[in-house]
Amino acid sequence: MRATVRDIAAETGLSIATVSRVLNGQANVAPHTRELVLQAVGRLGDQAPRPRAAPEPVTAGAIYVRCPYLLTDYFGLIVSSVGETIELHGRQMILSTGEAAQRAPALPGLPGRSDVAGAILVLPPEPGDELVRLRDRRFPFVVIDPRTPPPRDIVAVSAAHFAGARKVMAHVAGLGHRRVGVIGGPVHWLPSEARLAGYTASLAAVGVLPSAELLRHVPEPNTENGYRAACELLDLPERPTALVAFNDKMAVGALWAAAERGLRVPGDLSVAGFDDIDLSEATLPRLTTVRQPLQEMGRMAVTLLMRLLGRHTLEALHVSLETQLIVRDSTGPVPL
Repeated sequence: MRATVRDIAAETGLSIATVSRVLNGQANVAPHTRELVLQAVGRLGDQAPRPRAAPEPVTAGAIYVRCPYLLTDYFGLIVSSVGETIELHGRQMILSTGEAAQRAPALPGLPGRSDVAGAILVLPPEPGDELVRLRDRRFPFVVIDPRTPPPRDIVAVSAAHFAGARKVMAHVAGLGHRRVGVIGGPVHWLPSEARLAGYTASLAAVGVLPSAELLRHVPEPNTENGYRAACELLDLPERPTALVAFNDKMAVGALWAAAERGLRVPGDLSVAGFDDIDLSEATLPRLTTVRQPLQEMGRMAVTLLMRLLGRHTLEALHVSLETQLIVRDSTGPVPL
């Protein structure tokens, strides 16, 4: 059931006429009152009536890029391609980065900034309802690699996580592995869920059902957590013959755990990662992995944002870019 103007009036305690003025973009409304209505629209989500009036086309202003993480190889590649593409469009970039930025409530203030035309949000930690409120204030933005499924009418760019995971697990299963340990990412992350579904699909294709014993989730997908999860899996009474990790850093942790136990990779144990960052070619053996088009994700996001700024109609709101399986030396046939 879709909400009505009457429902929003009841939600806010305002009159139906006042709510209608806000939704129709009329100017004779106090800022506080307008914000009350927009917050109610955000809480009601897709059931709420959308504000009808759009602001005038934005012709000037910088692009705010929010990446509240350390700019290591993964995020660094995305942000550098975003910056290069913004410069090609003759815009300036305002960059907010570093883990401390996760604690700063950046999104609510963006629509009021006269120096900012739009934003690129990389793996935003904010809940979906905050993105909906930003959308309902008609502020142009694009999400790269969304943490949760993006709400309707929010433009997002990501890699094809499910397809990539299915490819790498099909490769491992094709080598004869049936007892495969999966080191997954944070629970409830969209990439984690999509990749786990891809792994499961390929195992199911060879008659292997999911096993909770062989699955580990980590709170942060880094090398240390990959090492700890791999230790748990390799110390099982019947250890797996292969480990497939959420990303390359966690796969490196799995290589550490294997080396500590005197296991040869890939002779005794196959290991695969995801992302194809530079680290994947610096290991011994080099990692089998899935290449994400990280730089293209950045370029695509800026291109879509520029179309939003030009008030162009976008039919493809959720863009998923193809991944590629990269087979190297860390995977081999199942031990006899």
